[in-house]
Amino acid sequence: MKNSGNKKPLNSNWGSVCFNDSDCFGKNSRFENKNPCKSCGSCDSACQCDFKAPARQLAAPLNSDCVLVNSVVGSKTVQKVAEATFPFTAFVIPAGSTINNVVVVPNLAGITRNTTIIRDKVVNIGLIQVTISVTFTAPGSTTPVTNTLSTTLPFQEHTDFPGACPEDAVIESPFVVEGIFAQPGVPVIGTTGLVTTNAILVKIVLRTTITVTRQVIVDSHGGICDVNERRCETTTTPPTSTLPAP
Repeated sequence: MKNSGNKKPLNSNWGSVCFNDSDCFGKNSRFENKNPCKSCGSCDSACQCDFKAPARQLAAPLNSDCVLVNSVVGSKTVQKVAEATFPFTAFVIPAGSTINNVVVVPNLAGITRNTTIIRDKVVNIGLIQVTISVTFTAPGSTTPVTNTLSTTLPFQEHTDFPGACPEDAVIESPFVVEGIFAQPGVPVIGTTGLVTTNAILVKIVLRTTITVTRQVIVDSHGGICDVNERRCETTTTPPTSTLPAP
């Protein structure tokens, strides 16, 4: 290494060498004719850079500090019952047959439901797809036979929701099956118009959670006001709804 004479090197945070305070970035410095961030007399100082990102330009700047949120009017867990009575003829079962077993398999992915809100109530109407397998023994026979029917069971329910209004929104969680029931021998009106007990009642109990929400405006002080303050005004004509077919 070349002898630097009386100039004693000083270590810096840059890993560079300053030779003395008076000639920190002079002719004897490796930073000749440059102006780095470090200042003479402080070879251990670090750069203090102030980087500023360009201001973000919004196409449509906000002009309000209020926010729109969904306020929960109410939430409750409810049960709905889907049921129907099927005559033996629906399963091609001879009259007077002995019913040995009934298996009902619901298809939760095949549920059709239509939900609407009237004053203080949520009305729900729908259908659930099912496959019903009936094992029976025909009169005069000893060999059981199983016939299957794919159909739908209707359900309807109205749930009390004090404070709910027609313009509110309703959310229902996916249905959960709580129970499946089948009862052979229930009375039904046959094709001849006479009451017969050659029928099977099928019932499914479903559970869901209904949540009613309402859009409101919240200001910066926490004040809340309804988007539509007249949404709950009563009308003289009761609402009538024709729901879409499944």
